[in-house]
Amino acid sequence: MSPRRNQPRGRGKQQRRRETDDGAAERFGLERTELWRGEDWVVRRVGGGAAVKHYRCPGCDQQIPPGVPHVVAWQQHGAVDDRRHWHQACWNARDRRGPRPLRSRNAPRF
Repeated sequence: MSPRRNQPRGRGKQQRRRETDDGAAERFGLERTELWRGEDWVVRRVGGGAAVKHYRCPGCDQQIPPGVPHVVAWQQHGAVDDRRHWHQACWNARDRRGPRPLRSRNAPRF
């Protein structure tokens, strides 16, 4: 039995190199700037292997468990403590969502 190939057959080096150059910033967690509500926000994708803590998503008010890829966003001129961890889908739908649901008085915080 021959060993498993890491790359599928039939793809040239040029095509592989072009794909890695185009999406490198998206895949490796480099920051990008997005405009939202008239302010610049710095957005960074966090891969599942780099997510090691529990976070609360401000979009849906649910937990983001460790190991789940997500987005970290903060205002460009804001403090480091203002970073918020969002689910990718919640960040994409932030303009279409209403205010987050409120918990009842007896509901647990986490």
